[in-house]
Amino acid sequence: MRKIEFQLEPLSCPSCIKRIEGTLNKQKGVKDARVLFNSSKVKAMYDESVATPEELVAIIEKLGYPVKKTKAA
Repeated sequence: MRKIEFQLEPLSCPSCIKRIEGTLNKQKGVKDARVLFNSSKVKAMYDESVATPEELVAIIEKLGYPVKKTKAA
């Protein structure tokens, strides 16, 4: 399992959190994804043999939330 952190553009509402967390947590290979509203960060634990950081970024951006920066945690 690996940990990763994504910095997003500022989030505007709590429903953004539910949408991002819900979508990521349903993905194969994602064990846990959390969104920190105040800092607009997504922290995730994932199985690198099943999912890649690029796939997770694509999922977040497809939801309409641009990823500014990715950092291995």
